Amino acid sequence: MNGILCRRIVAVALLVCIAGSVALAQRGGRNRRQQLDVEVQGNTPYDGRFVFVRLRYGTPIGYGRYGNWIGDVGLPWSHDYPEGEVHFSKILDELTNLRIRTDGSNILAIDDPELFNYPVAYMAEPGHWGITEKEATALRSYLLKGGFLIFDDFRGRDWDNLQYQMASVLPEARWIQLDGTAKVFHSFFEIDHPENLAPPYGGLPTSYWGLFENNDPNKRLMAIANVNNDISEYWEFSDTGIAMVDLTNEAYKFGVNYVIYGLTH
Repeated sequence: MNGILCRRIVAVALLVCIAGSVALAQRGGRNRRQQLDVEVQGNTPYDGRFVFVRLRYGTPIGYGRYGNWIGDVGLPWSHDYPEGEVHFSKILDELTNLRIRTDGSNILAIDDPELFNYPVAYMAEPGHWGITEKEATALRSYLLKGGFLIFDDFRGRDWDNLQYQMASVLPEARWIQLDGTAKVFHSFFEIDHPENLAPPYGGLPTSYWGLFENNDPNKRLMAIANVNNDISEYWEFSDTGIAMVDLTNEAYKFGVNYVIYGLTH
């Protein structure tokens, strides 16, 4: 058995155990947000560690029920915060040799120069996203210089808005649908059938789309969109019993693969 295969088998076994440990250690329902204190934890100055970066944006598009606060049922960009990234970062810390910030994430504006210190970034609810010219210029530079962006937690016509906004960032780019042969699905775990991860809210078929350098699938993937899915929802609720362990484990695999791909390409 070669070393890489052995490592992956061990990682799968660890993932099951760690996810269960996270569930037991942090049992306590939604009140744990008070323990994490989203107002206090703040951003960590760059120190070479991998830090989960969540992009914030204005919401000129009406967002109905969402309140003007951070976290679930709050501002769209903050959905699944902070539990989603806290749980995921702990999994990533256990499965890799990376130095990881495990107690929170950094929240950055799209045009914040600090973003260039972090090769992987995440955006939630891009269906409510509206980008400015300044932000489009900054995000274009970030992606072309090696950044990797994950779009998650959206469905239906949100996909139309995401494509519209990204056309301002990379007008020459074309979204390409990804299947199980895409390199990103084999950067750590082997995910042969990504479409099999059912969305937490059901209803619409999932698919995965990417933007590549020069629109060439053989070149670097710059951005990935989890269409009609919400992997961070599974991360967030992995300690509650609401989602089945096999589904949360699969969602963690997607996240680990995305980060490893972003750091190595």
